[in-house]
Amino acid sequence: MPASHAPSTTATDGDAATATSLRGRIQSHLGIDPRALGAFRIGVGLVVIADLLVLRAPQLGTFYTDDGVLPRATLAETAPTLARWSLYAISGSLWVQALLLGVTTIFAACLLVGYRPRFAAVGTAVLLASLHARNPYLVNGGDTILISVLLLAAFLPLDARWALRRRQRRNDDRVLSVATATILLHVVVIYAINAVLKFQSDAWMSGVAVQRIFHLEDFVYLLGPTLAEYPTVLTGINWLWTAVLSASVLLVVTTGWLRTATAVAFIGTHLSMAATMRLGSFPFAMCAVLLLFLPPRRWDTIDRLIIKSGVSSRLEPVRRATGDSTRSGTSQHIRRGLRVTATGLLVCLFVVLVGWQLVAAGLVESPSSMADSTLESASWAFFAPQPPDSYSWYVVEAEHESGASTDLVDGSDVTFDRPPNAMDRYPTTLWKRYGAKTQGAGAVAQPATAYFCEQTPDDVESVTIYRLDQPVDADGPVGKPVPHERAAAVCN
Repeated sequence: MPASHAPSTTATDGDAATATSLRGRIQSHLGIDPRALGAFRIGVGLVVIADLLVLRAPQLGTFYTDDGVLPRATLAETAPTLARWSLYAISGSLWVQALLLGVTTIFAACLLVGYRPRFAAVGTAVLLASLHARNPYLVNGGDTILISVLLLAAFLPLDARWALRRRQRRNDDRVLSVATATILLHVVVIYAINAVLKFQSDAWMSGVAVQRIFHLEDFVYLLGPTLAEYPTVLTGINWLWTAVLSASVLLVVTTGWLRTATAVAFIGTHLSMAATMRLGSFPFAMCAVLLLFLPPRRWDTIDRLIIKSGVSSRLEPVRRATGDSTRSGTSQHIRRGLRVTATGLLVCLFVVLVGWQLVAAGLVESPSSMADSTLESASWAFFAPQPPDSYSWYVVEAEHESGASTDLVDGSDVTFDRPPNAMDRYPTTLWKRYGAKTQGAGAVAQPATAYFCEQTPDDVESVTIYRLDQPVDADGPVGKPVPHERAAAVCN
């Protein structure tokens, strides 16, 4: 009798071995190393804190209060939905904005150190979205990517490693779940959409797109102007970036050294972007997300260095004081129900994100007039399908009681000639974003003139804002700049 059961037992063992082997294969493609999750959490936390404290906090009064360039009344007129749902729009006072920015920074700091990181990720995402809704003219695609990965990260065990409150795990194998698959595929979709748009572009397919981009003086900086002098190198970069984007699928279909090489190629490209163009948090956010693709072997070396440095042992008393994350006494049925609900929410979120970007990129038609300028400005297309064919700057003319006119940007005489560097016409990166995004929003220009009137001496009678557009091609500026009067206001 025992022998009669041997074939059945053997078959069961074979099925189990096959299932284990299949799970192992899926895990190597769509799983994430716990240390990669920790590095991703730290990277995203640092990017958010730097964006808040370095970029936005110094200009909080200018761009986020009623005394600035976009009062809440103007926001309600131009974007009523955003005004209704933004927490930052509950008050126009500077102290309220500073308080909310401080709370957002605290959430990001909790994410950074790994204290209740899932809750911190959701709180950071919600408050960041609210901040961006308060002034949508300061938002680029990198900001929306950051919010999307924060929301997806809330479904991941971010405290698996290198966290103040570390989640106890049975082993250090790769984490495999619907959440890990979703965030990895989300990154690949971002790059794949961009690749498709590149192949639809005459400029990219003729090899001149990067040359044109590096003649946009309001974008390039640091090494950018020097690189712009080498058109042959820029042509090579054009084809190299197109090839790297086309290879984005290798991030999930390969393993080992090829996957590592692909991730490193993307990281290197983004760091090169940060060294040559003003793209805000986008390059650094993408570098943090790409850490999720590095396989365990690459993290073993880093882990040994951390252990050797003694950082983990020095943090152990802090961990004991705060307590490790452990499973609660929730029943198995409730936990299973929560997992099913979370999976459903995650899938819906992923579908919404992909659909939004397909519409924003123009790859599918919207059933309504969704694809407006605000949606397009938040697209993840990044200079595709066609890079800009012009750049712009502003002249703010102040007429004095004496009849003289001065440019409030630099205090010099008013001139519409092309400046040596257009970016010098913007006091900060946020001013540059605001000027670029409000070109087609006429209702926004008038409050800006009122703001400038408040900043001028008493002898200024009126202020007029002009935007100047400079056409460019692959060889540089073409013709003379074209002035457009945007708004005027009487100051006295």
